[in-house]
Amino acid sequence: MPQSFGASPACIGLLNAVFDRQKKGERAVLVLPHARGQGDAARRAEEFIELARSAGAEVLGSVPARVEDPNPRYYIGSGKAEEVGEMVAALEADLVLVDHLLTPVQERNLEKLLKTRVVDRAGLILDIFAQRARSHEGKLEVELAQLKHVATRLVRGWTHLDAQRGGAIGNRGPGETQLETDRRLLAERVKQLSKRLEKVQTQRGQQRRARLRNTVPRVALVGYTNAGKSTLFNALTSGAVYAADQLFATLDPTVRRLEDLSCGPAVLADTVGFVRDLPHDLVAAFRGTLAEARDADLLLHVSDAADEEREPMQRVVDGVLEEIDAGEVPQLRVMNKIDLAGAEPQLVRDADGRPRQVWLSAASGAGLDLLRQALGELLGGDRVQAELPLPLSAGRLHARLKAAGAIAGESVDEHGWRLRIDAPRSVIAPLSGGRDADAALLRELLADADLPEDA
Repeated sequence: MPQSFGASPACIGLLNAVFDRQKKGERAVLVLPHARGQGDAARRAEEFIELARSAGAEVLGSVPARVEDPNPRYYIGSGKAEEVGEMVAALEADLVLVDHLLTPVQERNLEKLLKTRVVDRAGLILDIFAQRARSHEGKLEVELAQLKHVATRLVRGWTHLDAQRGGAIGNRGPGETQLETDRRLLAERVKQLSKRLEKVQTQRGQQRRARLRNTVPRVALVGYTNAGKSTLFNALTSGAVYAADQLFATLDPTVRRLEDLSCGPAVLADTVGFVRDLPHDLVAAFRGTLAEARDADLLLHVSDAADEEREPMQRVVDGVLEEIDAGEVPQLRVMNKIDLAGAEPQLVRDADGRPRQVWLSAASGAGLDLLRQALGELLGGDRVQAELPLPLSAGRLHARLKAAGAIAGESVDEHGWRLRIDAPRSVIAPLSGGRDADAALLRELLADADLPEDA
């Protein structure tokens, strides 16, 4: 059920009624639409069954339905819809889950025909996200996506919504229908949530900008859900992120410091897993969370090496990354679960000798050393690392270097500062490329440190 941060009593009552109604009953029949010749139909069916179980449903049975030309009334054909109705009645199911996005009209027509609740793929994924979100930001994002999804479906199953208010003392006049009232309450709640989420995302953006100023390289884990991202995150950082063999085990981003790299420390972020046909409203709502991927210097694209469908899943992930404007961020492919695939740890390089792919097992630890090696090479190849003596008279240059986050360590004595510089060239170049005295001094110091002048 959505959190009610500051909602009015009337709005809270409406939200509780809507979502309590959706939750009643967990005994489900699945409808699995597919097109002629669809090669991954069996895999999609298996994934949808796992989604249903992840939401807490008891799967009683399933009905495959070939759909070439979607029926505007039910999406599936009317004969197939009657077959689903017979299974629902025979198994006494109280829920039908459809592995496709339905229009509000299709959903309502199916409910009338089947005499039970119908939830499409988007509604099912939203329900799982609602159960798994833990952070304040995550809960706000999920509730906002839920309300946008529910707003177009308010009319279904509500016999009182066409009744007009008015006629009683204090309520005379044209009045408004209950449906209009409910829609207005939802619109107000969406506006409230949007403002709260904007505030939370502003705060997260400030924290992210602070990390940018520190110039510590940023790495984000992305991948299809259940590829083993959280297990890999824990293995690399000695963290305690929840990891389980289920879809969407973790939703909220977690950021930890990554040590023992040849390039120095980095920041590693674990992000939500992706899946086929993620609801558009959900992707839009989670833009703040997924900004960890958009703002990263490098993406670790984790795939299940034992999964024969890993390439289509990689394309799904790349598609979502494009949608959140992270498609241009450099990637290192990580083929996880080699213990299940019967493969050996290896580091694959491209034609230029740069790390392109690492095969490993996050669960056993095999190949983690190769991943650390690859990260060190990819993150450290464009950094300036030097020991610089800086006179006390150069206080302004010291302050500029410190503000840019270029100073990794320092000591001071009567002769001045001894600075340990560790920063991307993109940070050092503006400081050393000017015509003022500070830039000239920095160029001289870098030259004495046997570094290129254009560093």
